[in-house]
Amino acid sequence: MIQSFTPEQFIYSITRFRNNNRSINSDIMQTAAKVLFDIQKDGESALKEYVLQFDGFVPESWEVSNEERSQAWNSIDSELIESLKKAADNIRNFHSKQLQPSRVMEMSEDVIAGQLFLPIERIGIYVPGGTACYPSTVLMNAIPAVLAGVGEIVMTTPIRNGDTISPILSVAADIAGVNKIYKIGGIQAIAALAYGTETITPVDKIVGPGNEYVAAAKALVFGDVGIDMIAGPSEVAIIADETANPIYIAADLIAQAEHDKNAHTYLFTTSEALIKEVKKELEKQCEKLPRKEIASYSLTNQSACILINQIDCAFELVNQLAPEHLEIHLDNPLFYLSKVKNAGSVFLGKYTPEAIGDYFGGPNHVLPTSGTARFSSGLSVDDFLKKTTYLHYSKKALVEAAPHVINLATEEQLIGHARAIKKRL
Repeated sequence: MIQSFTPEQFIYSITRFRNNNRSINSDIMQTAAKVLFDIQKDGESALKEYVLQFDGFVPESWEVSNEERSQAWNSIDSELIESLKKAADNIRNFHSKQLQPSRVMEMSEDVIAGQLFLPIERIGIYVPGGTACYPSTVLMNAIPAVLAGVGEIVMTTPIRNGDTISPILSVAADIAGVNKIYKIGGIQAIAALAYGTETITPVDKIVGPGNEYVAAAKALVFGDVGIDMIAGPSEVAIIADETANPIYIAADLIAQAEHDKNAHTYLFTTSEALIKEVKKELEKQCEKLPRKEIASYSLTNQSACILINQIDCAFELVNQLAPEHLEIHLDNPLFYLSKVKNAGSVFLGKYTPEAIGDYFGGPNHVLPTSGTARFSSGLSVDDFLKKTTYLHYSKKALVEAAPHVINLATEEQLIGHARAIKKRL
């Protein structure tokens, strides 16, 4: 099932993979560009045409009513609601500690500078809602925005079974603090969020996952609005030695592989015996998996076991890979945390599967993929804040700074800048 590689073969394959997956399919980009342009130009009428074309049904109202949101609670099991609430509490608790106060810095007796942390006024969350729906996505995207103080949070998700959205998504939206929910999916949802229509107010930033068409749309609207990231296939890397439990490792590899056929899973280990046991477990555990076909394809075509001589080598390779998720199945895993340079999120020890981070642990599950953890971070409260600096000079301070500013402005041939200083002297 899962293939074995030497470290050299692995680095070569990763380089080829990244080179082949840097851009979105051109046909998809063209489709997204046309839908975005038409909705930006024609507003409501174009939105209705595309919703009818792609979804086959235009709802009476784009917005989910208060009555619909209230009724959704009646169709959800009370134990599931309790689980959502507990997960929300953990996410809220973790992200609340990311908040920072605005700062005032006295640079000197006559100069004051500072930095304001200001919430984005309006954000949109895209939540998939087709064959599968993900209430955890609602919690992870909305709760940090609420904590940041965002003025209005709107969510879009496709309709299903007629004129309704998935009730679990509505309940999760209530728990997380979403103000409005729109019954729109796909490219047309991104267009409505970015450019607005006669009945939908545009947002300042769009977050949330989606298929290739949603990703293309987000890439194209970036600059007109902010976005969180362009997510690639989900991935997990596991570092383990001979003491690791092959049953746990196989279960965690499968948990990642069942996301979709393009999901990537990697095992780095010093133990050839462990690789053999993990492969046996993968075959055994996949047999009873409802999404067996998807997981098996991923494990066969998008995954690797890498045999290394020492654990330090594993960390060197993982830091080049920069995985979305990293599990460390070693004794005293906290000792090894300092060796991690590039990873979206790290899961320490055999009793901390990545799955607990997806739903319940507290840290965000919206993470950089495809090696982008080399230069970016997972979603946080910071993604919903703007940092505005400010400065105050007294006359005395300006007089002292004036010669230097005039010299620099003159060197850059910006005489108006120099004159703005001279006029005040």
